[in-house]
Amino acid sequence: MRRIGLFSEITVKDDERAFLSRDGRFERLLGPGRHKHFDWDRRLTADVVKVVRAEIPAEKALLFEKTQPALAEQHFAIVQASPTEVAIVSFDGEPKHVVLPNSTRAFWKTLTRVDVETIDTAADMRVAKRHLDKLDVARTSVITSAIVEAHEAGLLMVDGKLEERLTPGRHAFWNVARLVKIAKVDLRPQPLEVTAQEILTKDRIGIRVTLTAFVRVIDPEKAARATADVNGTLYRMIQFAIREAVAARTLDDILAARDTIDTQVREFVSKRAADLGAEVGEIGVKDVILPGDIRELLNKVVEAERVAKANLIRRQEETAATRSLLNTSKLMENNPLLLRLKELEALEKLVEKVGRIDLHTGAGAQGFDALLTNLVQIKGSRDAD
Repeated sequence: MRRIGLFSEITVKDDERAFLSRDGRFERLLGPGRHKHFDWDRRLTADVVKVVRAEIPAEKALLFEKTQPALAEQHFAIVQASPTEVAIVSFDGEPKHVVLPNSTRAFWKTLTRVDVETIDTAADMRVAKRHLDKLDVARTSVITSAIVEAHEAGLLMVDGKLEERLTPGRHAFWNVARLVKIAKVDLRPQPLEVTAQEILTKDRIGIRVTLTAFVRVIDPEKAARATADVNGTLYRMIQFAIREAVAARTLDDILAARDTIDTQVREFVSKRAADLGAEVGEIGVKDVILPGDIRELLNKVVEAERVAKANLIRRQEETAATRSLLNTSKLMENNPLLLRLKELEALEKLVEKVGRIDLHTGAGAQGFDALLTNLVQIKGSRDAD
């Protein structure tokens, strides 16, 4: 708006409108074009606003609805939502705004086709698919939505009360005049690692035991009612079961029969897991960690047992060898030929280790001739036998 002498000139574009007021009192709405008004005392003011896909303050629109009902009916779309209603406002068929419960908003419909769809959320809590297609769920505070995967179960909680179990798929509910939550429960077996805890055995030795269990929720509704954290509750139950199983056994019993501990823990936990809507599959003790001094003593005991076993085996072999020598000596005592063959066998072994052998043929030693003579005598003796 500009002043030209005694006149005020206002230019309004095609996508604009101007509220012309005199002394703060509305006179008329100006359309596109150049408007020139006599304003010698400068009492006129003009408020130029955009009207294409635009919103007008609700207070201003309601004021015009009371003071200028014909103008308000022609140019404004006033949307008022009750405590249980939500309104979807579309511009030229395109969803643009969501009017929340207990709120009022107004929009220009001068150059824009404004469509308003009012939804009674009290009649149906579930959001229809055609409404989901129009809304940006992530930016809408009045909708609670979730996608339940094939391996999950969804639990619909309304004002803290479990209403129903949701099947796999996409679900959305109006979070109006109520508090809606969707809890998802994984139905697949979950590994539960029970970390090491210090436990005293029956013979007062402190050990640390780690265990792995596989837990699966089979009744989500029962689990939701029984506890806020199924895995956390089962974790503590398994700790109690391990402590009870270890405290009733000596260290030797624990090291010798770890399977019995697994069985006892499984029996203890399985009965209680059923009350939580869950089941416990495999349970196994991973590690039994001993104190350093006890571990050293056990290593020494194992080493001593191995040494003793080795000594026993060696003595058994020595006894067998001595018995064999005794039997051989008895045979050689009654058989000179066998004794001579034994001597030749010893001589053969000796020759393998000697690089050179000298035979002396002197008269006293008789040498090689004596050796040949003895061989002939052995042969003759065998023939005589």
